[in-house]
Amino acid sequence: MQSPREAGEPPPTTDRAFPAHRAARSGGLDELDAHLIRCRACPRLVAWREEAGRTRRAAFRDWQYWAKPVPGFGPPDAALAVIGLAPAAHGANRTGRMFTGDASGDFLFAALHAVGLASRPGATHRGDGLELYGVRITAPVHCAPPQNKPTPDERTTCRPWLAKELELLAPSLKAVVALGAFGWQTLLPVLQDTGRPLPRPRPAFAHGAHLVLPGPGDGPPLHVLGSYHPSQRNTFTGRLTSAMLIDLLTRAASLAGLNGQGG
Repeated sequence: MQSPREAGEPPPTTDRAFPAHRAARSGGLDELDAHLIRCRACPRLVAWREEAGRTRRAAFRDWQYWAKPVPGFGPPDAALAVIGLAPAAHGANRTGRMFTGDASGDFLFAALHAVGLASRPGATHRGDGLELYGVRITAPVHCAPPQNKPTPDERTTCRPWLAKELELLAPSLKAVVALGAFGWQTLLPVLQDTGRPLPRPRPAFAHGAHLVLPGPGDGPPLHVLGSYHPSQRNTFTGRLTSAMLIDLLTRAASLAGLNGQGG
C-alpha cells in the first residue's frame, strides 16, 4: 500500500521538499506567494522569525508582526527585478513586505522613487499605498535569519522560490540588480539553471558589475548588475551613497526599457 507521499500528496510545510514541490507547481505569482507564506521548511528560521514576532522591539510593541516568509513585491510583468538578501527581523518580518519598515528599505525606496520606479520615497507598512513601476523586489531567502546570515543549507532549501519567481517573470524581465554578494552568488546559478550560460570563470561580485547573459534559444539577453547592499554598515560608512545607488538603478531602468512609472 502506498504512503500518502508515494501517492503524490504534497510534502508538509515543514518538509525540506516543500519549496521545490510547491514552487514547481505554481502557475502564477499569486499562487507562488500563497504557497511561500505557508513554508516552514527551515526550523532555525521559523524559530527566529516567530520569536522576533513575540518579543518585538519596544518601538514596535503595538505591532502584530507578520512573522512568516515574506513574498516578493511588485507587478507580475516587471521588466526589472531587485534581489536582496533576506527580510530583517524587525523590518519585513514585521510588515510582511520586502524592504519595508527599516533603514535599508528607506534607503532603497528613496532611490527607486528618485529614478521614477516607486510612487513614494518611503515604505512603512503593506497598506501604505506604495506602488512599484516595472520593478519587482524579492530575495534569495524569504525568512528573517539570525544576524542576517542564512546558512548555505537554508539558502539551498529556499532557492526554488526565487527560481520559480524569475521563471514567471521571464516573459517581461530584461534586467536584474543583485544587492550584495549574497544575492549575486545565489542569483547566477539560478539564472544558469534557466538556460542562460554563465561566463567562465564565474564573474565576481562588485558594485557596478554588469553581465549580459544570452537568453535560452533565441530569447532576448538579460542584463545582470551588482550593487552594494543598502545595509546600514554600507550606507553609514559611505561605501554606498544615495548617488551611487540612484546612478546604478538609473542604468538598470534604462537597460530594462523603463523610463519612470514602468515605461
